[in-house]
Amino acid sequence: MKSAIQLPLKDEKEIIDKAKDWAVMHGVGMRSRQNFDEDSIVFAPFTLLPSLIKKENFQEVVMTQRVMSELMHRVAHDHDFLESSLRKTVEYDSFTKKLFELYTTVYNEGFGQELSLAVLRNDVMMSPSGPKYVLREIGRDALTEKLPDNPALEGVCAGIVHAWDIYNKKTAVVMFLVEETTYNICDQRFMEFEIRRQQPLIRVIRRKFSELSTAKLGPKKQLFLKDDLEVAVVYMRTGYSPNQYRDEGDWETRLLIERSSAIKCPSVQYQLAGTKKVQQVLATPGTVERFITNAEDVKNIRNLFTEIYSLDLDAGGDLAYNLALKNPEDFVLKPQREGGGNNTYGSDIPNLLNSMTPEERQSMILMKLIKPVPIKNMIIQRGQPCAVSDVISELGIFSYVIGSASDIVAVKPAGHMLRTKLATSTEGGVASGYGALDSPFLV
Repeated sequence: MKSAIQLPLKDEKEIIDKAKDWAVMHGVGMRSRQNFDEDSIVFAPFTLLPSLIKKENFQEVVMTQRVMSELMHRVAHDHDFLESSLRKTVEYDSFTKKLFELYTTVYNEGFGQELSLAVLRNDVMMSPSGPKYVLREIGRDALTEKLPDNPALEGVCAGIVHAWDIYNKKTAVVMFLVEETTYNICDQRFMEFEIRRQQPLIRVIRRKFSELSTAKLGPKKQLFLKDDLEVAVVYMRTGYSPNQYRDEGDWETRLLIERSSAIKCPSVQYQLAGTKKVQQVLATPGTVERFITNAEDVKNIRNLFTEIYSLDLDAGGDLAYNLALKNPEDFVLKPQREGGGNNTYGSDIPNLLNSMTPEERQSMILMKLIKPVPIKNMIIQRGQPCAVSDVISELGIFSYVIGSASDIVAVKPAGHMLRTKLATSTEGGVASGYGALDSPFLV
C-alpha cells in the first residue's frame, strides 16, 4: 500500500530536520532512557507522514467507544465476575495475585469511595483500503477534513476535573502518582497544565511511592499527605507492573490509597478489569451479554474482538496450547502485564510454553496475531537513519468514565492516539521505545 504522500520526498533532509525541531518545540518529547538527564529532553519517535485509515473503520471504532466504556465499567464493578475470571490466574501470576488481594481487602471492608474514574483506550489494529490518496493533489480544506480533530489532552483532563468537582472540596488537590524516574515527562506536564487551564482552582501535585510514607487516612477516610494536604483525585502513572513497586511498603501505600475517599484513576478493580485474562473471558460466547443487553451494541463490540484463547487445563486450553505449538507464527502469547516488551511471538512461543508447568501456563492467554496490510512511511527516531519502510498502525480511542457499582455518572469521548511501528516489529509502545506517534489520514 502506498503512503499518503509519494515517497521519497523532495528536499527530504530539510523536511526531516524541520519536523524534528517542530516536535521538540511542541512537546513531542521525552527524557532519554539511554542518557537520562532531568534537564534535557529528546524528541519522541514519530512518523514523517500521516497514515492512511479507512474513514468508516475509524468512525466505527469511535462510535463503539461509548458502549465499550460502559462494558468495562460494569465488568470492573462485578465482583463475582472478576473473582471467577481471575481465580486460576492469581494462583500462578504473583502480580495479579497481589492486586486481587488488595482488591479483596477493600471490597470486604467497604470501599472508602464508591466512585471510580477510568481513562479508557480501546486499541484496534488498522489496515487501509480503497483509494491511494496523495496529499499534494488535495486542497487545503479537503486535507483538513481528512485529518480528524484530536481533543485527547482536553478530553482526558476534563475527566480528572470532573472527578475533582464531584469530590467537592476546593482545597483538595489532584495527585499524580508517578514513577521513581519519569521519562515521559512532556505528556504528564501537558496534562498538569491543561487541568489548571480548565480549572485554575485545582492544585496538581506529583508524588512518588517513596514520598508517601507519611500519608494517612482522616476520620472520614480522607487521604492526607504531609502538612495535612487532602487529596481529591489520585491519577496513577505508575503501579502497572511489578517493578514499579519497590517493596512491601509501596504495596501498603497502594492499599492506603484504595481505602481512602479519594477518587482513584484507576481504582484497583478497574486495573483488574483490564487484565488480559478478563479480556479473554469477555471474548467467550455469551459473556458480553451479561453486561450489555442491546443486541446491536453486543454485535458492534464483538466486531472489535480478535480471536483470544484461554490456556486453562481443560479441553479448550489444551486445544489452544497445541495450536500455539503447531503454528506459533499465527499467535502472540500474553502475560497479565501492561506496556511494551512483555509479549512472546513466533518461534519463542513453543520455547516459553515448554519451559512452563501445565499449571503455570494458565497465567497466560493466547491471541491470534493480527496481520494488517502495511503502508509506506518513514519513522523518525533519534540516532537512527531515516528510510522509507513498511509500517502498520494501531488506533486507540480514548474516553473517560465516572461511576459506581450502581450508577454511571458520565461517559465522555476523549480523542484518539495512533501508534505506528515497522511491519517487522512485534511490540508497539511509544514510551517503551517500540513505536512512533502518528496521525490518521482518513480515506
